[in-house]
Amino acid sequence: MYNEDKKERFTLWMNHSTFDKVEKIYRADNCEKKSEFIEKAVNFYCGYLNMNKSEEFLSPVLNDVIKKQFTQSNNRISKLIFKLAVELAITMNIVAFNQGVDKEVLRTLRGECVKEVKKTNDIFTFDEADDWQKGL
Repeated sequence: MYNEDKKERFTLWMNHSTFDKVEKIYRADNCEKKSEFIEKAVNFYCGYLNMNKSEEFLSPVLNDVIKKQFTQSNNRISKLIFKLAVELAITMNIVAFNQGVDKEVLRTLRGECVKEVKKTNDIFTFDEADDWQKGL
């Protein structure tokens, strides 16, 4: 019976320039050994040649690309949210320092703000808050 997990050793001949490319890039692909990188490259190229079996070729490639893009976007959004939270905390501390707001008034205001933000599809601008405070 054929065991796919069993590896076989064989001699591989390639041009120096090709070997130099492998040498320079295999770690960038998170490969511990050059043979792992070469195996991935062979599988990729076989998938490319067998495009009629596109799920063999495209699924892992697209999955990796989408996963990488999602991770990068998620990291960027997380950093922006953190920065926004810091700025908001600064603003809230300045307002709290300068305005003595009663706890009950704050609780009521929070409830009203939740309603307003929901009503405006989660988009609530400073101008809208100003109009709201003026009763407009």
